[in-house]
Amino acid sequence: MNIDNIAKAIENDAGIQLPDLKQSLAEMQQGIAARSYTSEQLLLRSVRKKTGLSQQAFAQHINTPVTTLRDWEQGRFKPSGGILCLFKVLQNHPEIINELTTS
Repeated sequence: MNIDNIAKAIENDAGIQLPDLKQSLAEMQQGIAARSYTSEQLLLRSVRKKTGLSQQAFAQHINTPVTTLRDWEQGRFKPSGGILCLFKVLQNHPEIINELTTS
Protein backbone atom coordinates (compact mmCIF):
# COMPACT_ATOMS: atom_id res chain seq x y z
CA MET A 1 0.00 0.00 0.00
CA ASN A 2 1.50 3.29 -1.09
CA ILE A 3 0.37 5.76 1.56
CA ASP A 4 1.44 8.83 -0.42
CA ASN A 5 -0.61 7.81 -3.47
CA ILE A 6 -3.65 6.93 -1.39
CA ALA A 7 -3.45 10.17 0.62
CA LYS A 8 -3.13 12.18 -2.59
CA ALA A 9 -6.18 10.46 -4.11
CA ILE A 10 -8.27 11.02 -0.98
CA GLU A 11 -7.26 14.67 -0.78
CA ASN A 12 -8.03 15.13 -4.47
CA ASP A 13 -11.48 13.63 -3.96
CA ALA A 14 -12.07 15.77 -0.86
CA GLY A 15 -10.77 18.90 -2.55
CA ILE A 16 -8.80 19.88 0.55
CA GLN A 17 -5.59 18.91 2.29
CA LEU A 18 -6.04 16.66 5.30
CA PRO A 19 -3.06 17.29 7.60
CA ASP A 20 -3.04 14.01 9.58
CA LEU A 21 -4.23 11.74 6.79
CA LYS A 22 -0.84 10.13 6.07
CA GLN A 23 -0.32 9.37 9.75
CA SER A 24 -3.80 7.85 10.00
CA LEU A 25 -3.20 5.69 6.94
CA ALA A 26 0.13 4.51 8.37
CA GLU A 27 -1.56 3.59 11.65
CA MET A 28 -4.28 1.73 9.76
CA GLN A 29 -1.65 -0.17 7.79
CA GLN A 30 0.03 -1.16 11.08
CA GLY A 31 -3.28 -2.33 12.54
CA ILE A 32 -3.47 0.41 15.13
CA ALA A 33 -7.10 1.11 15.95
CA ALA A 34 -7.97 4.64 16.96
CA ARG A 35 -11.17 3.57 18.67
CA SER A 36 -12.43 0.51 20.37
CA TYR A 37 -15.94 -0.26 21.51
CA THR A 38 -17.25 -2.25 24.45
CA SER A 39 -19.96 -4.84 24.03
CA GLU A 40 -22.27 -2.58 26.03
CA GLN A 41 -21.73 0.30 23.60
CA LEU A 42 -22.43 -1.92 20.63
CA LEU A 43 -25.58 -3.30 22.27
CA LEU A 44 -26.95 0.14 23.12
CA ARG A 45 -26.31 1.58 19.67
CA SER A 46 -27.71 -1.50 17.94
CA VAL A 47 -30.89 -1.51 19.99
CA ARG A 48 -31.55 2.19 19.54
CA LYS A 49 -31.05 1.88 15.79
CA LYS A 50 -33.42 -1.12 15.68
CA THR A 51 -36.12 1.04 17.24
CA GLY A 52 -35.53 3.74 14.63
CA LEU A 53 -35.50 6.44 17.30
CA SER A 54 -33.15 9.36 17.70
CA GLN A 55 -31.11 9.59 20.89
CA GLN A 56 -33.51 12.26 22.19
CA ALA A 57 -36.65 10.20 21.51
CA PHE A 58 -35.14 6.98 22.82
CA ALA A 59 -33.97 8.69 26.01
CA GLN A 60 -37.49 9.99 26.57
CA HIS A 61 -38.94 6.49 26.17
CA ILE A 62 -36.61 5.06 28.82
CA ASN A 63 -37.00 8.13 31.04
CA THR A 64 -33.29 8.93 30.95
CA PRO A 65 -31.52 12.21 30.16
CA VAL A 66 -30.23 12.24 26.59
CA THR A 67 -26.79 13.19 27.90
CA THR A 68 -26.71 9.96 29.92
CA LEU A 69 -27.66 7.91 26.86
CA ARG A 70 -24.89 9.62 24.88
CA ASP A 71 -22.40 8.90 27.66
CA TRP A 72 -23.35 5.21 27.55
CA GLU A 73 -23.16 5.02 23.75
CA GLN A 74 -19.82 6.81 23.66
CA GLY A 75 -18.36 4.68 26.46
CA ARG A 76 -17.83 7.45 28.98
CA PHE A 77 -19.96 5.61 31.53
CA LYS A 78 -21.13 2.02 31.79
CA PRO A 79 -24.89 1.51 32.09
CA SER A 80 -26.26 -0.27 35.14
CA GLY A 81 -27.24 -3.93 35.10
CA GLY A 82 -30.93 -3.06 34.91
CA ILE A 83 -30.40 -0.93 31.83
CA LEU A 84 -28.36 -3.68 30.19
CA CYS A 85 -31.18 -6.16 30.88
CA LEU A 86 -33.70 -3.76 29.34
CA PHE A 87 -31.53 -3.39 26.25
CA LYS A 88 -31.14 -7.15 25.92
CA VAL A 89 -34.93 -7.51 25.92
CA LEU A 90 -35.25 -4.66 23.41
CA GLN A 91 -32.63 -6.33 21.21
CA ASN A 92 -35.03 -9.21 20.58
CA HIS A 93 -38.25 -7.19 20.84
CA PRO A 94 -37.61 -3.59 19.72
CA GLU A 95 -41.32 -3.03 19.22
CA ILE A 96 -41.93 -2.95 22.99
CA ILE A 97 -40.17 0.41 23.20
CA ASN A 98 -43.63 1.87 22.59
CA GLU A 99 -44.86 0.18 25.77
CA LEU A 100 -42.46 2.29 27.85
CA THR A 101 -43.54 5.57 29.35
CA THR A 102 -42.92 8.62 27.21
CA SER A 103 -43.80 11.22 29.83
